[in-house]
Amino acid sequence: MSKVRTRFAPSPTGRMHVGNLRTALYAYLIAKHEGGDFLLRIEDTDQERFVEGALEIIYRTLEDAGLKHDEGPDIDKGYGPYVQSERQAQGIYMKYAKQLIEKGEAYYCFCDKERLESLKQVVAGKEISVYDKHCLHLSKEEVEAKLAAGVPYVIRQNVPQEGTTKFEDDIYGTIEVPNSELDDMILIKSDGFPTYNFANVVDDHLMEISHVVRGNEYLSSSPKYNRLYNAFGWEVPVYVHCPLITDENHKKLSKRSGHSSYEDLLEQGFLSEAIINYVALLGWCPPENREIYSLDELVKVFDYHHMSKSPAVFDINKLKWMNGEYMKAMDDDKFYEMALPYMKKAITRDLDFRKIAAMVKTRIEIFPDIMPLIDFFEEVPEYDVAMYTHKKMKTNAETSLKVLKEIVPVLEAQEDYSNDALYELLVGFAKEHEYKNGYVMWPIRTAVSGKQMTPAGATEIMEVLGKEESLKRLNDAIVKLENA
Repeated sequence: MSKVRTRFAPSPTGRMHVGNLRTALYAYLIAKHEGGDFLLRIEDTDQERFVEGALEIIYRTLEDAGLKHDEGPDIDKGYGPYVQSERQAQGIYMKYAKQLIEKGEAYYCFCDKERLESLKQVVAGKEISVYDKHCLHLSKEEVEAKLAAGVPYVIRQNVPQEGTTKFEDDIYGTIEVPNSELDDMILIKSDGFPTYNFANVVDDHLMEISHVVRGNEYLSSSPKYNRLYNAFGWEVPVYVHCPLITDENHKKLSKRSGHSSYEDLLEQGFLSEAIINYVALLGWCPPENREIYSLDELVKVFDYHHMSKSPAVFDINKLKWMNGEYMKAMDDDKFYEMALPYMKKAITRDLDFRKIAAMVKTRIEIFPDIMPLIDFFEEVPEYDVAMYTHKKMKTNAETSLKVLKEIVPVLEAQEDYSNDALYELLVGFAKEHEYKNGYVMWPIRTAVSGKQMTPAGATEIMEVLGKEESLKRLNDAIVKLENA
């Protein structure tokens, strides 16, 4: 195969798991790094797991993430259909399964559920089922009679029990497996649909896929895939198995973690670009000492040979840090548009949200962080007067009360409530009274916010609140201090 062709072949079973997103991303990067094609194929052979609306989620996620496919159900370039149920309806899989039967590489199996149940055994505390090749020994006449009588059947791969099967993986190297450990896996199910394993092999060959990217949980199935390729006399693609993704406790990332899918992360306030950047680093080491990459930059530097064999830990705090970096670099107008819904959840007042957005932009890691930072603009929370005590500023409740009583008449006379004018006024007031700036600013900021930490200083907050609300809060603080 002269041209690099990769595919992402998800099943429409719900939201896209982070592991599936990484598979799609790596397949995209491998293809684009080499100037090749990235295909989308829908694997819907397991009809019982089909979820309504999941197909739309797949399209939306890929588009949102910037992973544009060159071919797929909506872009047929001669290799379609790209939906396996449509391919099954055309008889593609049955045709190739029968070819294997003719070669002696597969056979009809008519065993019923009861007989298969009797073959189950417990190995190392785990129940497994190993088929005993019972139907392989049926004569041609017996098989034809059962088919003619309409006896339900599956088609199984015929794996020899002697010898070994070897395959090469570009990450894990040479892997050799005794054939005695390989079961005669089902190729065509009793409903006529192909199994995931068989459909993959047939479709990857017919679509000329050069590199197969998938999770390392499929490593154990790869010998069976190779036996199928060899049975057909087809060229074996390059295998690229990605390492497992675990949570911080080194357990497989699951839905219970709350951040196992792409849409989970978007809903939690993460940016698509940051998610893609972070997912790229889950099992791949960049060639230089940096971590922030755009998708175009990833295409240029991605070399799958630098992937790791070890499990990758999904660290939500690392993703938050990276997301914060993307927010800092974001265009101000775009940040404002994305932050506005979160600001409006915290504030119902008619305030200058653009100024508030500018305050928080460099102080948050995800959008929901905005709300607890700015909720004081809506109303001053209940707070302890101990907050007025600041050792470095040499302030306490008593000194703060004195400063506030002195400054309120000055602020009442002030008409210009812009940040610069207020700052100049307060600095001048401090100098006139021989106070340090912090001695004045600390009690004012505490009074107008009721918070220990705020996204901006006293004068910036007062500019947004305006004269009337600022003075109200200062006077309320005086009453609070007097009562204390």
